[in-house]
Amino acid sequence: MAVMNAKGSLVAGILAGVGASVCCVGPLVLLALGIGGAWIGHLTAFEPYRPLFIALTLLFLGLAFRLLYLVPKACAPGTPCADPRTFTRQRLMFWCVTILLLGLLAVPWLAPLFY
Repeated sequence: MAVMNAKGSLVAGILAGVGASVCCVGPLVLLALGIGGAWIGHLTAFEPYRPLFIALTLLFLGLAFRLLYLVPKACAPGTPCADPRTFTRQRLMFWCVTILLLGLLAVPWLAPLFY
């Protein structure tokens, strides 16, 4: 059961991270794709909610970390979660997603370096 909760926390963290970066990354991606218009300026309306999304991202990443590293694993023999390779892959995926999300959260501070 802990495996499902860690996956859910990780997915929720991804969604919160995307929500936190939509105000900053969204317009840059659209402009890089050649999509423009005055409506892109309205994407900055999400800026006041950015701290909330950052807090949710960190909360869900913390919950996933807790489930993957701190809570003892309880799996019945013969189930997929009993295989140590599954647990190793989940931890690897956690760190890959964490690095990506921290990069997304840092975009507002790093973006001025690129334009």
